[in-house]
Amino acid sequence: MTRRSTWFRIVGRVAISLCLCAAAPLVSAADWPQWRGPRGDSTCDETGLPLRWSEADGVVWKTALPAWGTSTPVTWGDAVFVTTQQDDKLLFVKLNKRSGQIEWTREVGSGVANRKDAAKKGAGSRSAQKFHDLHNMASPSPTTDGRHVVAHFGNGDLAAYDFSGQQLWKRNLQNDHGAYTIWWGHANSPVLYKDLVITVCMQDSLVDLGADPAPSYVVAHDLETGEQRWKTMRMTSAQAEACDSYTTPILHDSAGRTEMILVGADLVDAYDPVTGKQLWFYPGLAKSRTITGPAIGHGMVFLTQGMRGPMHAVKLGGRGQLAADAAVWTHDQSTPDSPCPVVSGDLLFTITDNGIAQCFDARTGKLHWRERIAGDYKASPLAADGRIYFLSTRGLTTVVAAKPHFEKLAENQLNADTLASFAVSDGRIFIRGREALYSLGSK
Repeated sequence: MTRRSTWFRIVGRVAISLCLCAAAPLVSAADWPQWRGPRGDSTCDETGLPLRWSEADGVVWKTALPAWGTSTPVTWGDAVFVTTQQDDKLLFVKLNKRSGQIEWTREVGSGVANRKDAAKKGAGSRSAQKFHDLHNMASPSPTTDGRHVVAHFGNGDLAAYDFSGQQLWKRNLQNDHGAYTIWWGHANSPVLYKDLVITVCMQDSLVDLGADPAPSYVVAHDLETGEQRWKTMRMTSAQAEACDSYTTPILHDSAGRTEMILVGADLVDAYDPVTGKQLWFYPGLAKSRTITGPAIGHGMVFLTQGMRGPMHAVKLGGRGQLAADAAVWTHDQSTPDSPCPVVSGDLLFTITDNGIAQCFDARTGKLHWRERIAGDYKASPLAADGRIYFLSTRGLTTVVAAKPHFEKLAENQLNADTLASFAVSDGRIFIRGREALYSLGSK
């Protein structure tokens, strides 16, 4: 082979590599591409974030959204995406991150969030999902890779768009896989892995009623075309409401492989995101309708089993059913029902729905401090810039130092109902109120 031909082959390979890089944008520290951020764990590496704000100070912009929803916004570059519901219209909205101006709104589908009192959730009404008063069909958060942005809604609609607002594909998961039977309204957010968009459905199986089983499953679709690539059933021994889980998968590299970890229906387990094959499972959870998503650190997954049951630290990795000693430590006092735990360095932070914040040694489970802070809580706390941000349901953010002793740094009040969790991008914190989106930081 001549030097000339060798040179051309090298140049060709470099050109191909550059094209592949251009086709798959890399997430940067300034992007918040999915529910709970770049790592899916409510942490970020940005510094210089705002510490204090109010309606009168520290608001870069505040934009009214059509009607309401509880999904968390996601960002990429100068784009912010959020879902909302206006009457029976399910809407997908793109805003400009710098100005807050709405650039486009797309009607993805339609639906009505049927509701039923908890005391009346009897056998006859379990064959169809009912929504809690706190949320509607705009609860799943969107996700993006910088070219595609995917929205999911509680009626089963799953749709991909480009950044100009053109719909690339759409399908409905209830039409494909059967009616949702989840008790309080579907809220699981999709995640992206390489060229796949992955969604989960963990719901009432109805088996204790003698009915045909309603399916719980994990399903992956091609990000470009929407074609189904794999589907894995996730049927467990849980019954009735204990089958339900409102959590979102979290992806993590462990022992040289990527694991997709799920929590709910009496167990925590991990899957190969490429094939959908289950890698391991730990069944040490009982009667655990689960809202809180997991956190990961120090070779463990931290999770609460739901209904204010114990919090567990379970070793990552392994094959098949994990032994009982996979649970490194447990804690059963003042555990959250809704807000996710978050790891900051060697520390693990939690907050209960009624405002009891706790700090643990992540490795051992030793309790460093427990303090009550003002407000009720559904949003997951944020660990960033050496701080922990706790957002109440009434727009109050309490900021504490990420330290093994309690140190309150600030209390910040907005005039909004706030169930959605934080997003962070380019030195700003984004808070989604019931009907408006805030960008907080320095102008």
